[in-house]
Amino acid sequence: MQQLTGLYGTSIGKKVVMAITGGILVLFVIVHMLGNLKVYFGPAHEGHEAKIDIYGHFLRTVGHEVVGDEGVLWIFRVVILVVLALHVTSAILVWRTSQAARPVGYKKQQPVAATLASRSMRWGGLLLATFIIYHLLHFTTGDAHPAFTYGEVYRNLVVGFQNPLVAGGYILGMIFLGLHLYHGIWSGLQTLGLYSPRAGGWQRTLAAIIAVAVAVGNISIPVAVLTGIIHL
Repeated sequence: MQQLTGLYGTSIGKKVVMAITGGILVLFVIVHMLGNLKVYFGPAHEGHEAKIDIYGHFLRTVGHEVVGDEGVLWIFRVVILVVLALHVTSAILVWRTSQAARPVGYKKQQPVAATLASRSMRWGGLLLATFIIYHLLHFTTGDAHPAFTYGEVYRNLVVGFQNPLVAGGYILGMIFLGLHLYHGIWSGLQTLGLYSPRAGGWQRTLAAIIAVAVAVGNISIPVAVLTGIIHL
């Protein structure tokens, strides 16, 4: 335990924690997006539930014999929130260490090699944290939803995205998520020793594919609602 604490006390230790927790979160957002895309199977019809409602029911009831309804789901949510907290805390500590090492800022910043994704990591991360809180209040607890109905995932999605301002906020949030994923994935691979420019750049390609797929997949849903492709 002392060795782990000592490692975390170093800059590289915090970066490793960022990379590992970031990898867990990347897997989560991919699975979450794939689940959300079940909305394209349409609403309930002829006595059959909507596919996304069935998926939601499965998540709420899996393992209910042992921990009750939503028991496993809430355990998973707590784990993800802990992972997210570790990721954010490590990022803040790394940033503070970096600032302390360079207390006097440059007179003129020229981000020659930096990309939009890398330059937006800090404030983009703060916006994403705000977005996550709203997202939980919107589609998980329903406190920020205009007409939340427990268990009706399809209906909640459609009603929630019928407001152009809400849909626009989600689209903007997914753009920042895509930028964060792109820079975070290849940066994490580099931290874990899995990135090398001589390897042909496959790491950046992989990061770009995942970032675009997640962002476009999630953005497509509010766009489909606003255009009437997905409807009640």
